[in-house]
Amino acid sequence: MAPKGPEGERAVDEVLVAGLESGSQRRPTDPPSDLLFGLEDDPPWYLSLLYGFQHYLAMIGSTIAKPIILSSFLCIGEEDPARGALVSSIIFVSGLVTLLQSTIGVRLPIIQGGNFAYVVPIIVLINTSFRPCDSISLGNMTAYERQELWQVRMREVQGAITLSAIMQVVVGFTGLIGVLLRWITPLTVVPTVTLVGLSLFDVASLKGSEHWGITLMVIVLTTVFSQHMCEIVIPFPMYKRGQGFYSIPCQPFKTLSLLLAIVITWGLCGILTLTDALPADSGARTDLAGQLISSTPWVRFPYPGQWGPPSPNIAGSIGMMAAVFASIIESVGDYYACAKVAGAKQPPPHAINRGIGVEGIGCLLAGLFGTGSGTTSYSGNIGILSITKVVSRRVIQYSGLIMVVCGVLAKVGATFVTIPGPVIAGVFFVKFSMITAVGLSTLQYVDLSSSRNLFILGFSIFFGISFPKWLEANPTAIQTGFALLDQTIVVLLQTSMFLGGMIGLLLDNTIPGTDEERGILKWKRLSSDVDKIHTDSPKAAPSPSESVSSVSPYDFPFGMKLVNRTKWLRYVPFCPPYEGFLRRRSSSISEERSSTDPC
Repeated sequence: MAPKGPEGERAVDEVLVAGLESGSQRRPTDPPSDLLFGLEDDPPWYLSLLYGFQHYLAMIGSTIAKPIILSSFLCIGEEDPARGALVSSIIFVSGLVTLLQSTIGVRLPIIQGGNFAYVVPIIVLINTSFRPCDSISLGNMTAYERQELWQVRMREVQGAITLSAIMQVVVGFTGLIGVLLRWITPLTVVPTVTLVGLSLFDVASLKGSEHWGITLMVIVLTTVFSQHMCEIVIPFPMYKRGQGFYSIPCQPFKTLSLLLAIVITWGLCGILTLTDALPADSGARTDLAGQLISSTPWVRFPYPGQWGPPSPNIAGSIGMMAAVFASIIESVGDYYACAKVAGAKQPPPHAINRGIGVEGIGCLLAGLFGTGSGTTSYSGNIGILSITKVVSRRVIQYSGLIMVVCGVLAKVGATFVTIPGPVIAGVFFVKFSMITAVGLSTLQYVDLSSSRNLFILGFSIFFGISFPKWLEANPTAIQTGFALLDQTIVVLLQTSMFLGGMIGLLLDNTIPGTDEERGILKWKRLSSDVDKIHTDSPKAAPSPSESVSSVSPYDFPFGMKLVNRTKWLRYVPFCPPYEGFLRRRSSSISEERSSTDPC
């Protein structure tokens, strides 16, 4: 943010002028804002590249963590180039989905990437369908047998993600998300999201046990950077023709705290490895991947079915629905938060429907490409928008292009795989704890002095953790006589977030309680801002500049004249004229009454 006073005003003006010269759509009638570049602005290409690369750096740590976690469950060896291929694939698909979402989806500046919610059901699916990797002797297998070993598992995961993604596509593009949200209450969201983080504690502790010193160093550095040093401002050098060199203030410890911690500890592990200060079998060494980087090609294009055709798995797909459920809830909240940061009006129903539908397409692509995860909106990158004051859609599109390019450069993915396990464990501890805290933060809407709410909250979380652990130790406890039904039940009941979320949903919607006690009133005020803005507006009728033909950030990037002329498109849930079935119906009833009643 530019400093106050005449010099700061000139700096902001110069940035805005640069945007106007490069094709910005900022209008003189727009309300004043402290944003350097607004949603519709097009910054110069070099600034777009810089800001886009920052978004890429902020999301890459979380994105690559998913395939690295799953590699050990897929039985992929430490030196297998497949590890780098998985990382490259998820980066590539994340770039494609980011471009789709920012261009034709919800059209907000939101980064898309791998989703931690899919990790738990995927691990459950693999553990219930295949033998543990530690019981298989990889050294006695041929290269083809080792490849087929992990690809069979991946094809099973692909099939489950692909089938569950179809459901998300349907929920989004048909407008069913509005119906589902009526049953989703704060006491449903809390156990669902909270258990995403809590159920993965053993994965984090297992990786951290390889070298607790390195793991704790990542945690300490991240804490110091993000909490104690977050407000430190450092001048960043810039150059502009005619002006020469100048600097702009930035806060790297706030935006890149996790990445800085990873780089520092990763570099320290590299130094300790070169000096042989670490034991040969230490998990903190950076040379455990052996010749992975050298054996990986420079360029590799990911493509659908690269590990073979997906194997549809009904039981796994049903278990994956829990991840879809959690992802939809999180993404809707991200849309509202991003719109607020960008200074845009709250996203209308058609934009939310389209956004969820495009995320479903993203998960479909992730399943077909075999990334080992679905995709979702990244809340952390929304924070970067508020810090940099750059909310341009063009910047996010540049970031998507950067992901696509880095996904094709296979050695980039292979390089990330050399990050030691204890460093990744530190990332897990930070990320999983934040996910847990985000889930618990929803309790701000409910009455915590109510014994009813405390019972639902405590039981859904505690049982959601306990029962899956018992079922994991007793996988043959469910015996219905039908193998497919047994596997489906086991996958569902071993998925903590599904079990806890369903318990919360059933109890909160069946046990008597007032809307205020349950947090429904505050929850509705948060998620119904679109209708509130329209109904509470002091202007009874729109002005000519606010007519249907006016430009909206949520409109399609092209073809809007045809869309506005076609009346039946107002009933299509993902088209801009759509306002919601119930609202359309109530408006029609009001029009009929006004036409028949002279009063």
